[in-house]
Amino acid sequence: MRVLIGGGTGFIGQHLGHLLQENGYRVTVISRVIRPDGVTWNDIQRHGLPKDCTSVVNIAGENILNVSKRWNDSFKEQVKKSRVETNKLLAKAISEAENPPESFINISGVAYYKPSETDEYTEESTGGDYDWLSKLTTEWEAAATLPDSMNVRRVTVRSGVVLGQDGGMIQQIYFPFFLGFGGRMGTGKQWFPWIHVDDIAGILAYAVKNKSVSGILNGVAPEAATNAQFASAFAGAMWRRALIPMPSFVFNTVFGNERAKIILEGQKVIPKRTLECGYKYKYPDLQSACRDLSSFFGRFGLK
Repeated sequence: MRVLIGGGTGFIGQHLGHLLQENGYRVTVISRVIRPDGVTWNDIQRHGLPKDCTSVVNIAGENILNVSKRWNDSFKEQVKKSRVETNKLLAKAISEAENPPESFINISGVAYYKPSETDEYTEESTGGDYDWLSKLTTEWEAAATLPDSMNVRRVTVRSGVVLGQDGGMIQQIYFPFFLGFGGRMGTGKQWFPWIHVDDIAGILAYAVKNKSVSGILNGVAPEAATNAQFASAFAGAMWRRALIPMPSFVFNTVFGNERAKIILEGQKVIPKRTLECGYKYKYPDLQSACRDLSSFFGRFGLK
């Protein structure tokens, strides 16, 4: 059984690829450059899917919080294309395949739901029309639409903030917290929809393996937390205190007001359908996740 992964060289993609291989799948990665174990996006555009592909997973997307990139129209278009156009390309390749895969699985984001300190969202909640990010998520998901006549199982995982020692947010904040300079971001009252990288990879792999899984799944941990609660738990796991807050204006200056919303505003998202479909979380709560994320030796693969 071969799984084709768009974005398989990234933070989440590498974890997913390893997990699928451990479960007996052959993994082929789609990337922008030629790799011995993969194909390029140009290959997919010109020649379609590999003939023995049984599942397609797309987690491709430019990092929105890339601090080296200014938040301008050019970068916003790059962010959009890396998500929408790759989904469209794969949807087209699947619809034209002589032997279509059994499933087409995509990642999107909880930015679909409007930030709120009081509202609670499940997979059945409405959204996708609040601001640029939520509208992007709607277009991102719609780009993966297949003809109704096709017997291809569709799954979309709306991911929260993915936490892991080898990438993403934790890689950036680990040593400030380790040195005792960590703290809440902004007011700290905003919800922080989080998930451990092992679990976002686990949900995606679970969707590949289980033919009964379809539709929207929220890719967040069952234990909801605010930004301040996360900062306190992460610092506490290091035997430190989260005493030094990072003011909102710092994020607005570094990222721009529109992009800083990802950090300074949040949603309380519940993985209702994810739990109902039978997925068992490896890190369902902040205590267990932060214990793993804070391990100094774990940063060097010595957990």
